[in-house]
Amino acid sequence: MKTIGLLHGMSDVATADYYRRINDRVNELRGGHERAELLLSSVNFGDIERFVRADAWDEAGAYLADKARGLERAGADFLVCGSNTMHRVAPAIEAATPLPFLHIADVLAGAARRQGLRTLGLLGTLPVMEASFYRERLAGHGLSVIVPDEADRVLVDQVIFDELTRHLFTGRSRDAFVRIMHELAGRGADAIVLGCTEITQLVGPEDFPALPLLDTTALHVEAIVDASLRISR
Repeated sequence: MKTIGLLHGMSDVATADYYRRINDRVNELRGGHERAELLLSSVNFGDIERFVRADAWDEAGAYLADKARGLERAGADFLVCGSNTMHRVAPAIEAATPLPFLHIADVLAGAARRQGLRTLGLLGTLPVMEASFYRERLAGHGLSVIVPDEADRVLVDQVIFDELTRHLFTGRSRDAFVRIMHELAGRGADAIVLGCTEITQLVGPEDFPALPLLDTTALHVEAIVDASLRISR
């Protein structure tokens, strides 16, 4: 088993979900009392939120690069970041150490292509929906992206930061997300990407059976466990 180096704390809601899912999946595959070998660098989400709001991506990259080096020194065999948003600074993380980095958008793209999907409706924070880093990574795999209109992008971002990262999951926000997902379907999306690792705790397939939901948390966790159990360094 390879040791996972997990950059997280973005937010603690998603971090706890990642930790539980990774360990549950290892146990499902290995049985007994088997669990993952995992090193966690849990960052101050307050710093991350300030970096995002100020568009201080160089500072964010330097911050997470330093955490990545710490995971390398501690003995991680490969690195992952459990935040879609902070993959905007993935190049800084990758440059910080020689360790392999498992990019969440590559995992997403692989799952979409295996299902024969081409056009993805994307929900996430404003950087994920509006900046080019995520869209271009998916385009490199032959996938196109549709995002909500401006007002709904703002709404989705506000729900993520003001509610989901604070452990608040309301029916009103669930209904709003489902409405937005229907609108993306009407514009040609053939699947919906839950492109923030907290969204999966707000909406699921039972809320929106019309299209496949690509849960980046579930897909990333599966790939992380697979890498831990099978890759050779």
